[in-house]
Amino acid sequence: MDPAPTISTQNLTRRFGDLVAVESVNLQVAPGQFFGFLGPNGAGKSTTIKMLTGLLAPSSGRIEVLGLDLEKNPVEVKRQIGVVPEGMALFGRLTGSEFLNFAGRMYGLDRETAARRTAELLDFMQLADQPKKLVTDYSHGMQKKLAMAAAVIHGPKILFLDEPFEGVDAIAAGTLKNMLQGMIARGATIFLTSHVLEIVERLCSHVAIIDQGRLVAQGSLEQLRAGVEAQGPTGSGNGSGALGGRMTLEEIFLRTVGGARDTSQELSWLG
Repeated sequence: MDPAPTISTQNLTRRFGDLVAVESVNLQVAPGQFFGFLGPNGAGKSTTIKMLTGLLAPSSGRIEVLGLDLEKNPVEVKRQIGVVPEGMALFGRLTGSEFLNFAGRMYGLDRETAARRTAELLDFMQLADQPKKLVTDYSHGMQKKLAMAAAVIHGPKILFLDEPFEGVDAIAAGTLKNMLQGMIARGATIFLTSHVLEIVERLCSHVAIIDQGRLVAQGSLEQLRAGVEAQGPTGSGNGSGALGGRMTLEEIFLRTVGGARDTSQELSWLG
């Protein structure tokens, strides 16, 4: 029997006035999956993540995280998850050490454990060389690494990542990817959204695609590949793929959400 999903939604919907940003989304994420959540700009990705992490209340529908109803058990769920949100939400007037200690204590770590993990994380993220530097003076990439450190300091069972590699240099990105793979190996679940499809293809075992607020595909990469190939050629590609005959995730994505869009337009002065 398949294990109960780590993340499950039933008809998840969010409206902003007359705008339906997310409509009747039914997600299933199994324990230990590295799950990619994809979509064009404005498709509803960040809104969905905000609902899954308790930062935004749904207009209707139900969310279960780790077997708990999020609406009924918001604090218990938040104790067991980590989040790197779109805007990072850092306290700029603290040093990196002060911020991580604060995050650890908020998650319920004792003072000694929070301090020890803070020191480990600052060293791991290569942020320990300027201990008195304020977060507001960090570069964007440094802030991204600090946000990641704060999200994992308590050892979360689920990690939600919204564009975690944006602005991070290649060396740091490699370090973060190794860390994430290690979390998966130890049984954690990771929910990742990124516009860099090569990263998603390299890291994720399962993917869901949202377009105009609706879930249009969900499954393993092989399931999505087989589904698109079974549809036959469209105007977005011939289905032959670029990796030894296998369709890439980019090709799958374009065939799934790009078919209704005109990608042939050109600017007259750049022809």
